[in-house]
Amino acid sequence: MSAPLSLRALNRATLARQHLLARTTADAVTVVHDVAGLQAQLARPPFVGLWTRIAGFTREGLTAPVHGRRLVRATAMRGTLHVMTAADYLALRAPLATMLAAGAAGVLGARSDGFDADRLLAEAREILHARGPLPFDALRDALAARWPDADVRAMGYTVRMHLPLVQVPTDGAPWAWDGKAPFTPADTWLGASCATDAGPAALVRRYLAAFGPATPADAQAWSGLKGLRATFDAMRDALVTLRDDRGRELFDLPDAPRPGEDADAPVRLLPEFDNLVLAHHDRTRIVADAQRPRIVSKNLQVAATFLVDGMVAGTWTVATARGTATLTLHPFAALAPRARRALEAEGEALVRFVEPEARAHAVVVATGD
Repeated sequence: MSAPLSLRALNRATLARQHLLARTTADAVTVVHDVAGLQAQLARPPFVGLWTRIAGFTREGLTAPVHGRRLVRATAMRGTLHVMTAADYLALRAPLATMLAAGAAGVLGARSDGFDADRLLAEAREILHARGPLPFDALRDALAARWPDADVRAMGYTVRMHLPLVQVPTDGAPWAWDGKAPFTPADTWLGASCATDAGPAALVRRYLAAFGPATPADAQAWSGLKGLRATFDAMRDALVTLRDDRGRELFDLPDAPRPGEDADAPVRLLPEFDNLVLAHHDRTRIVADAQRPRIVSKNLQVAATFLVDGMVAGTWTVATARGTATLTLHPFAALAPRARRALEAEGEALVRFVEPEARAHAVVVATGD
């Protein structure tokens, strides 16, 4: 049996798969596939997530494949918006459907009593096919006209969770989609239907490739699916089993990179909602338990973070005032001089990427946070 994997070795294995040990020269479509999607509750974070992973990344590197329909923004893991490759979305929407339906039922409860869900979904598709892509509030208004006594927000949430919809990019928007970007059926936008025969094993393989080695509980935390222990057990012959230094059984793909704990991990700045800090039930390989409340708020907002030696060591923000865009680093503890210099250099490059129109740019390290 192989030696147990230390927390640091798990950290390096995940960072390697996330292109965070070294920037890659691969294109955005390849990287989005490699990292199993980028959470996109907000429009800007996927751009920052790719900037920190791809050498020489520009906004066009993401906007072009989005407009070219090779990448899509759609509801996926955990019922949240993600940027995914079109191929992955079509392949993985089926195993996610059970989670999305259960999530909708759990959130809505009796609020869905005022409408028949199957009929509602059919009418939503009819509206979108007849009128073309619609912002979600316009789709809700159209449904409310047909179901005047039903809870309009419950109808909208049901449609969002049950129908495979993608968000159409906005011409000229700085981050590909503006706040009113419309939705349209995925099969209309992509010219292909979601696969119906994919099971949870396909999702597990994509997860391990991007975030392993991991436990079934980790995969459930990332995907939102429940009951994945049986799927992992059924896949044992196709996976390798490992142990961490606490004795926990971990699963992985046989040929996945596990570079070892001595691999260098340069400083990196991650966007809000980056899946690196969300994709495990036990997140201690990336962020200490004591620091989790500092990056995930009570209303589930996830801060932009930075890594030092592979671990979350603080958060960052950008604000523009009087023509100067300032990126402020908020470290959890005093930074070593070398790490501080590296973070300031990364921050200087990132603030120019995020706010190219500013007359001046600055990086500040906050004290007393």
